[in-house]
Amino acid sequence: MNHWIIAPVVLPAVLAPIIVLWMRHDIILQRVFSVLGTLALLAIAIFLCILASDGHVEVYKLGNWEAPFGIVLVLDRLAALMVLITALLALAVVLYAIGSGWDAKGWHFHSLLQFQLMGICGAFLTGDAFNLFVFFEVLLIASYGLMIHGGGQNRLRAGVQYVVYNLAGSCLFLFALGTIYSVTGTLNMADLAVKIAQIPAGETGLLRVGIVLLLMVFAIKAALVPFQFWLPGTYVNAPGPVAALFAVMTKVGIYAILRMGTLAVGPESTLGSLSTDLLQPAALITLVIGMVGVLGARDMGRTVAFSVIGSVGTMMLAFAQFTEAATGAGLYYMVHSTFAAAALFLIVDLVRARRGATELALVPAAPIVNHGLLAAMFFAGAIAMAGMPPLSGFIGKLLIMDALRPSPEVWIYWAAILVTSLIAIMGFGLSGSMVFWKSYEVEGAAEAEALEPAPSQALAITAAMALLGVLVVLTLGAGPISAWLRETAAQIHAPGAYIAAVLGVAG
Repeated sequence: MNHWIIAPVVLPAVLAPIIVLWMRHDIILQRVFSVLGTLALLAIAIFLCILASDGHVEVYKLGNWEAPFGIVLVLDRLAALMVLITALLALAVVLYAIGSGWDAKGWHFHSLLQFQLMGICGAFLTGDAFNLFVFFEVLLIASYGLMIHGGGQNRLRAGVQYVVYNLAGSCLFLFALGTIYSVTGTLNMADLAVKIAQIPAGETGLLRVGIVLLLMVFAIKAALVPFQFWLPGTYVNAPGPVAALFAVMTKVGIYAILRMGTLAVGPESTLGSLSTDLLQPAALITLVIGMVGVLGARDMGRTVAFSVIGSVGTMMLAFAQFTEAATGAGLYYMVHSTFAAAALFLIVDLVRARRGATELALVPAAPIVNHGLLAAMFFAGAIAMAGMPPLSGFIGKLLIMDALRPSPEVWIYWAAILVTSLIAIMGFGLSGSMVFWKSYEVEGAAEAEALEPAPSQALAITAAMALLGVLVVLTLGAGPISAWLRETAAQIHAPGAYIAAVLGVAG
């Protein structure tokens, strides 16, 4: 066994309590250890990505117990990719939180962040559905604390809503797992693939119930219609760096759909086209609702939050096809949308620190530091998120549209993607013009108390620009990156190697 596979889980799990117990009153020491720990996580993620690139599936057996009886962590190209995305995003978030001072506005920011990374990385690496639930709970508990970091009535109200909604999802998750276990006698993902394939098609009624419940849980995590309501309020009221980190949270749900769909409940399984029939219309409606919300939003933060919902719909249109080409295109767009959304949330936070508000309304004139730079950064992030050339969003949507050509509903999908892209352009244009270029109201401005100019926050701006830099790298390296992702998609859609590595038998 390669012990590096468990390192992305163990490293933050050890670092978080050390920060709480040893450094709780020393913010400088917390920052140093948090940055060093996140850099180490990034180095490990790069190593694991290189390790998985040869196509070999690595399995780590905790306690050396054989699957399906023991707990296993599984490293393939998809898991390695998701851990790498998480580590890159986490480094930018940590640097931004330090540069903006957000980490000093409440207790235990860095320890909660490390616990969050433990849960996210564990969810991507686990090979067992029950332990997926466990890691979901770890990352959700940490996200509750991060959500209300810094306090405030609106943030607390949104945090309570977020907690209640996700607790309901967690209960549903347990019901789904119990139902599936009652039919198959296992929750190991590889073993599930074998057991489900052996169930006669006429005896899958109860199993279908369990799978539908499971898809509902993943839809809640991914913010798919009709479970997207929690996302705008949560992301808008969360602290800036926390909202940026949450950009990868929806990807945990999407990852779970992709993993379970290609292993056990895809079109080729005993369950037929169950997941496809449910996911395709949900993805289409999610895309439309998200991008229409971008146009209708009256707050810059909500504009970005609704664009996240729209991006979920776009990538799920690809993933719901359950084909290699569509999955490869969806993976490219998923990487793009994660960093584009995170960058925009950080930019919105920088605007809020300087403007005092992010509502799309005229406000009394106030000095704004780095006005031109922030406008340019928002413009770059907006065209990337809307899918305009020349950045990676345009390439990602082209790849998805090309992959959708074999679908009988191709014209509906193309029309939805193109029309909603135009709507998103209009929505982001409205936000940018109201915040950066519209004249400020004059009436009452003399009596209004001018806002204090925000500090330069060079580190925070650099962190946000680094995320935009990732989009540039995705654009310039679209050829080799998309080729690597196509190979990843091929591995996902040939689960025999995954099953054989976990169970020692061909799937």
